[in-house]
Amino acid sequence: MNLFGNGIRFGGAVAIGAAAVLLAPVILPVLAGVLRPIAKGVIKGGILAFEGARVAIAETKETLEDLAAEARSELTQEQKPAAKGKKPAA
Repeated sequence: MNLFGNGIRFGGAVAIGAAAVLLAPVILPVLAGVLRPIAKGVIKGGILAFEGARVAIAETKETLEDLAAEARSELTQEQKPAAKGKKPAA
């Protein structure tokens, strides 16, 4: 009775798994040495993007606050002459 299907395929998978276990102590430090600078670069880029976005949002907020203040000022200027021109009711 064949429990694992094709014996050659199963044997090949076992060989690949055994090779991976034996080579892992050699390959993992090499990969870590290569991937660490890449990861640091990605993190640096994220920090720079975050800071840039924060500055842009602060500038946009300031611009919107200035526009709102100008609009309020114009509204009060428009309402003052209208209030002066009204005659009291008799």
